[in-house]
Order: sequence, then C-alpha cells, then structure tokens
Amino acid sequence: MPRKKTDDTTLDTSPPSDGDMLYSVFEDLCPTRLVLDRLADKWAVLILDRLQQGPLRFNSLKRDIKRITQKVLTQTLRKLERDGLIARQVFATVPVTVEYSLTPLGETLNEFISGLAHWAEHNIEAVLAAQAAFDAAAAPSTPANVTVHRL
Repeated sequence: MPRKKTDDTTLDTSPPSDGDMLYSVFEDLCPTRLVLDRLADKWAVLILDRLQQGPLRFNSLKRDIKRITQKVLTQTLRKLERDGLIARQVFATVPVTVEYSLTPLGETLNEFISGLAHWAEHNIEAVLAAQAAFDAAAAPSTPANVTVHRL
C-alpha cells in the first residue's frame, strides 16, 4: 500500500485515490520490485510460512525446511529482518539462544504466504500433468519404423 507523507511526523496509510499512487510495480526502477523479488523466493516463502506457528530458533528452521543450507538460511533471515518482516531476538544464555518471529508487518503476509505455499501442495498433480502434456506436445515425433543413425 503506498504511503504518503502528510506532515513532518505522520504517514497516511489509507488506500490511495487514483491520483495518489506513489509506486508502480510495473516501473523498472520501482522499489516495490525488490519486495516482490524477496517474496517470490521459495526459501523466504517457506521461512515465513513456518514462522506463522510462532517463534523458532535457527536450528529448528534448518531442520524443518529440508535441503536449505545454513548459508542460504542465514542470508534469507537477514534479508527478511532487514525488510521488517521478521524479528531476531537474542537471549543471554550459554550458548547464546536466538529466536526468529514474524513482525506485525510480516504477519500481514500470513494469508498470502500460506495460500501460496499450500496452493502448490494442493495443485502439484495438475501442474505435473500440464508439464507432461506440454513436453509431449513439444517433443519431435519420430515414426516407429525409422532408424536414426548418429555419427
């Protein structure tokens, strides 16, 4: 949602009227594309979806999200924290304990992220069938009685 400065201290977060649009995702230099890029990342979607159930420690996320590397998890968590979508809380224990949770801004994505992640689960059979049909139609047909000689 666009934000318009109304005075020195207040931001108006109400829906814009037609003439008030400050950002357009269709413009090549629009900063909203960075947000879309982040949200289109499969690891970000999986992390955000997993954090909907409550705060988690790094190793719990790593264990729950199969095949994510420590490096990619660290990088993605930092980016999501920088974007204000997750919060990192450090506890003074030995060893140090760190938990990640959704921020109020991150929670606004719950319905969208959950819908996207679980849409894939519910529709994978149809997607796989469509891919197979597309690949079969695109494959060159070779008559059964023709022998192909390769040099």
